[in-house]
Amino acid sequence: MGFTVRNAPTMAVVDVIRVKGGARLAGDVSVVGAKNSALKLMAAALLATGRSVLTNVPRITDIAIMAEVLRRLGCEVEQDEDRVTIDVPERLGTEADYDLVRRLRASICVLGPLLARCGHVRVAHPGGDAIGSRGLDMHVEGLRRMGADISGEHGFVIATAPKLHGATIWLDFPSVGATENLLMAAVLANGRTEIDNAAREPEIVDICRMLTDMGADISGAGSSRLVIEGVPELRPVSHRTVGDRIVAGTWAFAAAMTRGDVTVHGIDPSFLEIALDKVATAGGQVDTTPDSFRVRMADRPRAVDVVTLPFPGFATDLLPMAVGLSSVSEGSSLITENIFDGRFMFINEMSRLGADIRTDGHHAVVRGVERLSGAPVTATDIRAGAGLAIAGLCADGVTEIRHVHHIDRGYPSFESDLRGLGVEVERAVAPPDQFDF
Repeated sequence: MGFTVRNAPTMAVVDVIRVKGGARLAGDVSVVGAKNSALKLMAAALLATGRSVLTNVPRITDIAIMAEVLRRLGCEVEQDEDRVTIDVPERLGTEADYDLVRRLRASICVLGPLLARCGHVRVAHPGGDAIGSRGLDMHVEGLRRMGADISGEHGFVIATAPKLHGATIWLDFPSVGATENLLMAAVLANGRTEIDNAAREPEIVDICRMLTDMGADISGAGSSRLVIEGVPELRPVSHRTVGDRIVAGTWAFAAAMTRGDVTVHGIDPSFLEIALDKVATAGGQVDTTPDSFRVRMADRPRAVDVVTLPFPGFATDLLPMAVGLSSVSEGSSLITENIFDGRFMFINEMSRLGADIRTDGHHAVVRGVERLSGAPVTATDIRAGAGLAIAGLCADGVTEIRHVHHIDRGYPSFESDLRGLGVEVERAVAPPDQFDF
């Protein structure tokens, strides 16, 4: 059974999740494929005519939106449980519409493969989470070095290149999105492309694995230097998406915050080495296997400092969970955000729960309190929504999280997973007039 994107998120903006505080998470939970990988793998399928099949794909709204992006480019896309089948035609469309791209920043990743396949592409400037500025300068400059003529017009990025050629590209910052776009453009370019200061995330390694199976010539995956020898064409493949380290990390911090005992399956713990080390430093016992980990916390956590950095550093997507842990820890923590200038937007909502947080630029000082206090709060992005719900488990009373369509974009079974770990949780529809801010 497939599913398609809803026309307008009318119901989503009035959905709320209510969690009852005082829960101690205990039990087992499994994570499926990484959203941040699956979306880009779907774009990579555009590089080869024929049928590609992706498995271990999360059933989330972002996947539905990306499926619709591909359909409007001429692909046939079906999803059945965790499997996405993409039939790519010989002749693709070359325009990604604003009404979809504004809802999903990851859709900008069709820029590279469409330019490589078609020689021309028109993609709307992307939207996505409200977590700060994320420009396209590195995408554009890299493609220009590969021979593309790029301009902007009426909110669209327009790129033309009859045939891309290899180039040496230095990224000012190890941007995941820029690395992915340039990588997908380079695999069909003439000659050798070198991307220095490339992103090293597991999701980059995952897309390199898929592209290599498709026939691409890529070396250096997982390092800061990627070397790509262009090939004339690629072939469709079947590929299993790597496990979602951010969802797994969410459960690790949730176990620590609630003094629980949770085993997380379906993830390589090495993807979360620093995050799990922070949990251990806070007093948790962490045990690992090749594809799972267990977090146990007997006492109140101890305060730990956190600095977000590109992989293998502490992931910015786990910052809301780190702030949540610090909010109920013994002592004070310094949290430093180095990736997105708007990541602290959710802190006002944490303060509504009684957290003691002071911000100064990209630093936040968090003084831990024994208990938070349940209150209505609003999710500002995917990870903030999950972080607020987890914080609500450490609060007296009930916490109601609004704008939960954000959570739906990144967590395929959030309420049922919470319920399976012992949480009293419900989703409800609140009167729309509560949300007329």
